[in-house]
Amino acid sequence: MTNSRLHSALELLGWSAFFADQVEPAEADLVPRRVASVHRARIEAMGDTGSVRLELPANANTADFAVGDWVLADPLSDMLVRRLERKTVFKRRPEVGRAEQLVAANIDTLLIVTSCNADFNVERLERYLIMANQAGSKPVIVLTKADTADDVGAFQAKAEALQRDLPVVALNGRSDDAGSLLSSWCGVGQTIALVGSSGVGKSTLVNTLTKTDAKQKTGTIREHDAQGRHTTTARSLHAIPGGGWVIDTPGIRTLYVSDITDGIDTLFSDITELAPHCRFRDCTHAHEPGCAVQAAVKSGTLAADRVERWRNLVSENRDRTPVTSGPRGNKIVRKKKY
Repeated sequence: MTNSRLHSALELLGWSAFFADQVEPAEADLVPRRVASVHRARIEAMGDTGSVRLELPANANTADFAVGDWVLADPLSDMLVRRLERKTVFKRRPEVGRAEQLVAANIDTLLIVTSCNADFNVERLERYLIMANQAGSKPVIVLTKADTADDVGAFQAKAEALQRDLPVVALNGRSDDAGSLLSSWCGVGQTIALVGSSGVGKSTLVNTLTKTDAKQKTGTIREHDAQGRHTTTARSLHAIPGGGWVIDTPGIRTLYVSDITDGIDTLFSDITELAPHCRFRDCTHAHEPGCAVQAAVKSGTLAADRVERWRNLVSENRDRTPVTSGPRGNKIVRKKKY
């Protein structure tokens, strides 16, 4: 993999030193491939020569792979040999079952898409931000259908207040200006992923960004609650003119918080930074004397409902995160009823 043309082609796909350093000397004859789509029984990938269908080993499970993954494959047979360690990974735990579901991998920026209508929901946006923080990707909130809103500024102000230094972009997903407004995160080799509920305009935005004939299906929304129909049924990687890549994802109706280590602390950094000033180290910020968080609420510098949302999310994460034990960490010792 010393050929300059090969390096250039792979870098356009998002290849970097982070992945190259994982290739062992004994794997020098293997070629990198980036997963473009994952189906029940097959995986499509992209490499320096274009798109290929990977041959899977007998024991391979496609659920173990995510769009955006980098893998090593045999150049003659296209047999998948192994997956490289991920730089970032966005995943969720569904309502049924204990296994986590992979959404996308090696994402530089996670665009959290919502619209300037009844779909805008602070609690839902906070959950997406927590998952973005946990994944290691930079979150950006994208407010779609800005051309239909009477007061876009109000939506933007509410979104900006959710997390410190959070970029918020308001746009019309069908407008040519959408690409330029998001260009900072769509440079050569950069990967963005779009997440959000159905009907907020994710597929429309993908169509605008990619400017290709192979359009993503778009759907309509119900007027009374702004809820949309599912139009994207599978995750896939699409090229953006100029060098970037975008991953569209199916709408997520319910996003549960679990398996979070520091994503909540990042979102609620105002509360996290006050906690060390509380009188008690194990302060719950609810009723204890000398609580710095409650003092901030009383002074008006911290909203009481924000503290309540923080408390609910911390509790949900604790209750929904499976606790394991045993020599391989594979024995469930506490099972919560969801």
